[in-house]
Amino acid sequence: MPREGTGPDFIEALARGLEVIAAFSPQRPVMSLTETATATGLARPTARRILLTLEELGYVRTADGGFALTPRVLELGVAYVRSMGLWDVARPHMERLVARTGESCSIAQLDGADIVYVARVAVPKIVTLAVQIGTRFPALQTSLGKVLLAALAPGDLEEVLAQPSRSGLEPLWRPDRAERDAVLREVRARGWALTDEELARGIRSVAAPLRDGSGRVIAALNVNTHAAETPVDRLLEGHLPLLLQAAGDIGADFARLAGVPHVTVGASS
Repeated sequence: MPREGTGPDFIEALARGLEVIAAFSPQRPVMSLTETATATGLARPTARRILLTLEELGYVRTADGGFALTPRVLELGVAYVRSMGLWDVARPHMERLVARTGESCSIAQLDGADIVYVARVAVPKIVTLAVQIGTRFPALQTSLGKVLLAALAPGDLEEVLAQPSRSGLEPLWRPDRAERDAVLREVRARGWALTDEELARGIRSVAAPLRDGSGRVIAALNVNTHAAETPVDRLLEGHLPLLLQAAGDIGADFARLAGVPHVTVGASS
């Protein structure tokens, strides 16, 4: 349903437009006007005006008798990544890590009970689940998500995991609270996380936290492998040390970048 504002500054039209964009998914990449109205809870005339506005702005196109998103929508997400400066800092380290491991690596952040991929350097391999910038998975069943969840305060953890996943996936591993807490305690103690076919068959990965200058976890970095090709021992003994080094280097560079004074040059008074 469309989000309702709680204050006088809430712009309902903007909220409705974003709801329409968010309604598209891999399960429904093309939607008719009726389907869009149903998915968002909007009246058909309202949904029509929003779709036509988005089409004029270049975020939506007509396709197969309905509407589909255009690649321009990616600019919204890329603007977020660029605003953090994280990609520019991480890219050379990620490329080096991929070259040394021969495996794909990604950076993700939490969004509710899901992780969302915000940066990725991939190698051409066939994997069970396709990953690209903006892909979301349930956090608890991924190495990236375990690292991010382990960094939360207990109250925040419960609040986050109480939210429904918007990934559309049914993970293989469904722990009870005691098992979940034990796993996250272990992640917190050792400083990295492993997932072994807990999200889907064939996916095995290890992840480490990315920290800012104050030590706060701002994201997570992983190395992702195919379970049939890379046994756990090789992942932990060969790839994990390289991952930890890369994560430390990215965090150090990010802290240095944040610590550089920003000087605005203006007209002389």
